[in-house]
Amino acid sequence: MKKPGEEARGKTGREKPEQPKKPGESPGAEGPAEEEVSESERLLFGGPLRYEAGWSTHDGSFLALGLRAMVARLPGLVALTVRLSHRADPRALRQVAGAEVGSGIAQAVGLVAVNAVLVHLLAGGPTGDRLRAALPALVVVAFAALVGALLRSVSTAGTGRLEPKVFRVATEEYLERVARVELAAVEDEQFHKLLDSAQWGAESARRMIRFCTSVVNAGISLVAAAGVLTILHPALLPLLALMTLPSAWSSLTIARRRYVSFHTWVQHARAGQLLGRLLIDAQAAPEVRVHNIGPFLLKHFRMMAETGEREQTRLARLAARTGLIAAGWTGLATAATYATLGALLWTGAMDLAVAGTAVIAIRTGSSNLDALVVQLNYLYEESLFVSDLGTLCAEADRRLIPATGRPLPAEVRAVRFEDVTFTYPGDHGTPALEGVNVTIPTGRIVALVGNNGSGKSTLAKLLCGLYAPDSGRVMWDGVDAAEADRAELFDRVAVVAQDFFRWPFTARVNVAIGRPDAPCDDGLLDAAAAYAGADETVASLPRGWDTLLARGYRGGHQISGGQWQRLGIARARHRDARIMVVDEPTSALDAEAEQRIFDQIRALAAEGQTVVLITHRLHSVRHADEIYVMEGGRVVENGSFADLMALGPQGAFRRMYLVQSRQYAYEEESASGSAAEPASEAAATPSSTVF
Repeated sequence: MKKPGEEARGKTGREKPEQPKKPGESPGAEGPAEEEVSESERLLFGGPLRYEAGWSTHDGSFLALGLRAMVARLPGLVALTVRLSHRADPRALRQVAGAEVGSGIAQAVGLVAVNAVLVHLLAGGPTGDRLRAALPALVVVAFAALVGALLRSVSTAGTGRLEPKVFRVATEEYLERVARVELAAVEDEQFHKLLDSAQWGAESARRMIRFCTSVVNAGISLVAAAGVLTILHPALLPLLALMTLPSAWSSLTIARRRYVSFHTWVQHARAGQLLGRLLIDAQAAPEVRVHNIGPFLLKHFRMMAETGEREQTRLARLAARTGLIAAGWTGLATAATYATLGALLWTGAMDLAVAGTAVIAIRTGSSNLDALVVQLNYLYEESLFVSDLGTLCAEADRRLIPATGRPLPAEVRAVRFEDVTFTYPGDHGTPALEGVNVTIPTGRIVALVGNNGSGKSTLAKLLCGLYAPDSGRVMWDGVDAAEADRAELFDRVAVVAQDFFRWPFTARVNVAIGRPDAPCDDGLLDAAAAYAGADETVASLPRGWDTLLARGYRGGHQISGGQWQRLGIARARHRDARIMVVDEPTSALDAEAEQRIFDQIRALAAEGQTVVLITHRLHSVRHADEIYVMEGGRVVENGSFADLMALGPQGAFRRMYLVQSRQYAYEEESASGSAAEPASEAAATPSSTVF
């Protein structure tokens, strides 16, 4: 995965034109004059997708950076690269380090030998004698060049082996943590902001290998050139540094803009990419075509892209201005350097042979110093993105699901919600749950019913340990879920959610992933499929259990929503947990399949498994042991079916049940051709039930 702007660097990594796809910049010395919000941002996303850079821990320090600060932090940058590389492949790291150090030494030896060649060639005497005298030094120059070329080849091979491994290690470093953070962190906007920037950190860690080796090589070569210049004349060394400082300032300034730009516009870039993905998304494809949405999405993709392009143009314009100023300074410094060299020759303070060596040393040193500054700048810039990865890892560590906790009782008699109040993170409105008291005895069927938004699914999420209450407690007998061993709590629960995830893997994995640590035993899978009525679905697949359920890949196959729901129920059954949470389990099933599923759920309860049933279909809860009716995040009624129906006209459950019953009666009468008449309460109550 390439970070925006990587293509502009070219293969050598030494040229980096200013066209990164990391647009934007926080207010500063050269920030945008006025933020432009596109129509697409307003219409599709409700407002500007820009971040103020001030949130970033890097922003203040990075904007104040100078060349001296960069050099001061070089050891830390190299140490960071070495740490990741050593974790990835210690042998390749030693190979690259040895080759780069050797290559730098060979270049230094070659430069010293060139000085000896010039001294002999420019000395007095016959030409033949001078050539013979210079021959040993020429052999050294050739040998040093050959050794340097061989060592660079060895370094390239080692780097090629090391870079992808460093990318893998760095990627695993944050993925492993993100997979274990609390659900509230995954749903948090600021945490996603960190994710957006940290995703580039792994790629930056890979590129740091190349830049770090270049810095080491250029540094060793620079030391050699500077040493030669110092010996020739002390005045030449500061002039050499003066020639390169403008380039250093230019590189640093441009990198600063690019980095802050990326953080400001990262969400805007992600939103633009989302529009592109929607145009080719398999699930969206039918509606895109039937409703002719393609031109609409393409128009807004273009508008988002054009907004980013304008920012890239602004960055390029600033980079051109900065580069022009730096080039002017460099020209003046170069003229001063060669004027000084000419003055030394004119006054006789330097011999011609020495001057020739000085010219070569100046050119070599200038080239090496320029390369060092540029590579150091690239290294530092990439390290900031690696640091973002470190920031994410630190934040993820802070928000990890605790690895330990109080053990749950071996046999839990009941799970009790005691005056539980909960509000979703970032939601400052009405709590999703408020003062809820619910008891779920083990081995029973407990139904949660109510209108959309009443809090049923939220209560189930707290039961599963995905969230902790703002106040109140969820008690597993005498153990508070907030203090419990979460891994053990998760192990006690299986979920059949209405929107369960459809894994783009084989049918086998889609069921077995319910308990990924267990073997994919065909006998267990067949039993789970038979329980859910998914055995016929599996039998109809081209390759049975080994059929890939993802269109767009070789051998991929598509199944219906009802078939997916059967596989989801089979997944929960395969998990074989003590408590099964069933959230609208039959919404995509036909009537016969629905009846079969509810019969099996009741059989599970008869065997001692706890079932929490969440449904809108009130006819399916007649035989639940306890029914909780929820409205606006509160429990308004609870009891058995008979208890709730006995409450009279004022009862919320009775009212909702009779409304549904009248609808069923109307449909049956219409199907039979009878006149549809309002049914009495007695007639509206079905004499037979599905569940």
